[in-house]
Amino acid sequence: MTAPRDWDKELAAIDKAIDKMPAGSAPAASAPAGASPAPVRRAEAPVARPGRPLATWLRVVLVLALAVAMPFWPYAHQCGINLYLYLGAAAFLVFAGAWGAVRSWHTRVGLAHVLSLSSLLWGLGLVAHEVLPRIGYAAKTLAWTCS
Repeated sequence: MTAPRDWDKELAAIDKAIDKMPAGSAPAASAPAGASPAPVRRAEAPVARPGRPLATWLRVVLVLALAVAMPFWPYAHQCGINLYLYLGAAAFLVFAGAWGAVRSWHTRVGLAHVLSLSSLLWGLGLVAHEVLPRIGYAAKTLAWTCS
């Protein structure tokens, strides 16, 4: 019968061997015998720079200002060039909302992310409100150009 193994000594020897290895490399678990182990990259958490959350909030506040201002569009936008300008501003709101959502996701600012997604959905609703009646989806059909 064999003597019982001293696991504390064996684990200590393994820890010493790992400490001697260069940073960022670890032995492959299923490497064939005699093959050199391939270095394994470890995932690192993203490091947030100090100014990024403030810049994210600035972007989101500007997007929210546009979202709040859109219902107060100062020109009639039933048809013609004014309709196209309004749709361009609404499309920009959608783009800016998506941009704010991506930036807030990267900087891990949750409330800004929710507000950006809300402004994105608001912009999509504004675009849909103007486009759907003009493509025949609504009960009332509207024209793209003024007669």
